[in-house]
Amino acid sequence: MNPERPTPPGTADQARPAGGAQAGAETAPANGGGTGEDHQALVQKLAQAEAKAAELYDQYVRAVADAENARRRAHEDVAKAHKYGIEAFAESLLAVKDSLEMALKAETPSVENLREGVEATLRLLGGAFEKNRLTEIDPQGQKFDPNLHQAISTVPPSATQPPVAANHVAHVLQKGYMINDRVLRPALVTVVQG
Repeated sequence: MNPERPTPPGTADQARPAGGAQAGAETAPANGGGTGEDHQALVQKLAQAEAKAAELYDQYVRAVADAENARRRAHEDVAKAHKYGIEAFAESLLAVKDSLEMALKAETPSVENLREGVEATLRLLGGAFEKNRLTEIDPQGQKFDPNLHQAISTVPPSATQPPVAANHVAHVLQKGYMINDRVLRPALVTVVQG
C-alpha cells in the first residue's frame, strides 16, 4: 500500500499500523470512561426501571383479570336474562290463572256469573298485558299499514257500512299485538280497494 494515498473507508483494519501508540489512542478505556458514581447511578436507574416494569406488569395482570371477570359476569347476566326473562310476565299471568280456576270451581254457575267471571279475567289479562307493555293493534277504519297489518282480502268501497275510505281497514278479523315497539303479531284485516 502507498502511504501517500488516503485509505478508503472500510479498510481501516488493513491500514492500521502494527505499533501500539496509534492503536491505543483509538481504543476506549477499559473501565468504560466513567467513574464509580456513574456506575452507581446506572444501577439505581436500572433498579427503578425494573420496579416500574414490575408495577406495570402487576397492573396489566389485574386489568386482564378484571376484564375476564366482567366478561364472565356479562355472560352470566345474559344467560339469566334468557332463562328468567319472562318471569315478570309469568308472574302477572298467575292472577288470570287463579281467576279461571275459581270460575271452574263454582257449584252452579249461571250464564250471568260466567260472563262476569270472564269479564273480570279479561280485565286481569289486560292489566298483565299493560304492565308488560304488550299493546293491542285494533286498526278498524285506519289507513292500512303493512308494517302493522296483514291484509287477508280486499273489499269494494260499496261493501262497507258505514263507508270506509280507500286503502283503509274495512274489518278487523283478528287483533294484532305489539311488545314495546316490535310487532308480535300483525292484525288480520280486510282492506277497502283503492
